[in-house]
Amino acid sequence: MPAKSRFTRLDAFTKTVEDARVRTTSGGIVTIASLLIVLYLVWGEWSDYRKIVVYPELIVDKGRGERMEIHLNVSFPRIPCELLTLDVMDVSGEQQTGVMHGVNKVRLAAAKDGGHAIDMKALDLHSADDIASHLDPEYCGSCYGPPSPPNAKKPGCCNTCEEVREAYAANSWAFGRGENVEQCEREHYGEQLDAQREEGCRIEGGLRVNKVVGNFHIAPGRSFSSGNMHVHDLNNYFEPPILGMHTFTHDIHHLRFGPQLPEEVTKNIGGKTMPWTNHHINPLDETTQATDEPAYNYMYFIKVVSTSYLPLGRQSSGLFGGPDEISSELIPLGSHGQGQDGSVETHQYSVTSHKRSLKGGSDAQEGHQERLHAKGGIPGVFFSYDISPMKVVNREERRKSFAGFLTGVCAVIGGTLTVAAAIDRGVYEGASRMKKLHQR
Repeated sequence: MPAKSRFTRLDAFTKTVEDARVRTTSGGIVTIASLLIVLYLVWGEWSDYRKIVVYPELIVDKGRGERMEIHLNVSFPRIPCELLTLDVMDVSGEQQTGVMHGVNKVRLAAAKDGGHAIDMKALDLHSADDIASHLDPEYCGSCYGPPSPPNAKKPGCCNTCEEVREAYAANSWAFGRGENVEQCEREHYGEQLDAQREEGCRIEGGLRVNKVVGNFHIAPGRSFSSGNMHVHDLNNYFEPPILGMHTFTHDIHHLRFGPQLPEEVTKNIGGKTMPWTNHHINPLDETTQATDEPAYNYMYFIKVVSTSYLPLGRQSSGLFGGPDEISSELIPLGSHGQGQDGSVETHQYSVTSHKRSLKGGSDAQEGHQERLHAKGGIPGVFFSYDISPMKVVNREERRKSFAGFLTGVCAVIGGTLTVAAAIDRGVYEGASRMKKLHQR
């Protein structure tokens, strides 16, 4: 027998001799069952450790001088593309009129013909054939009062109808159908406009704006500034061949601020009882508004909240961060907000809407007889957005740490074996007593 060491008296796990142990069939069954339970529970602990969850965090948005992208897809079934203008302006003083970069105007067939898309090549009334290349090289068309626009092909001249319209807009003059304007009559501008009267238009694409309070709107006619006012040339809109032919009935198929979150991300954000979708982030998607009144105005007041999604292991909420930060001007349109490591900088928003007739009067038709609308304004669809000072950071993290996983495994093994030992002891004692009773 080996000599006892100084640690013998500290042994908390006293041993029994082999001859004092009793092995039973019930004990074997309990042992196998407990091992299966241990394996099942340990697998559950491992799955729980490997599971990634998203924890939202609300912080103050400290970004400065940032830009954000607006992506939209809006259909107007009762207005041709030639009459629609998209304008963007903000409180910083930046004004982008007639925005076209990154935005497409898709001509739509009349609603009675199915409203299908027409060839994109027919989008512009002034194709390459209308650049007046057949004219005398010495020809210099009149601008009919205002100076020629800066982008004129020939300085000091207006050789096309488009250049005359640009000159009028720069001088804050209404243009109309171009009657008695040589260039427009030569290009049959009025006839081509009338040919498109029954068409619709879909405006789709994206634009990049300053991340400050601002608005963008889709309104009829070319826009220009008159003093301190932003106005539109409404002659062609309010004077169609058929009265009431054009209205601002519209379908907002999609409107978002920033990149779209991938589906796997929205699944992680949502729960089983209330699954999260991109419609929670973009509540205006699939919105329809209809009216038969030409002089009608729709306004959407949007509160934009910056939202970050940081993948597992990412701590900073910056887009690129560090000395390798890339200027937003160098990022292609549509890629802004998508980090190289899988992080996403986007925005979610809440919205309230308001609509009114430009003729003024009460809102009895909408069930609000006590509400009176002001008279006047510009028909169209206006989106006014405000930037929230708060920011939501959705951070991916593991549900538990590795130390928590080991603790859980130990608790599972210890607890299962303890309960199994108690069950086995109870079965053994019960069987022994039943055996003694039978022997009497």
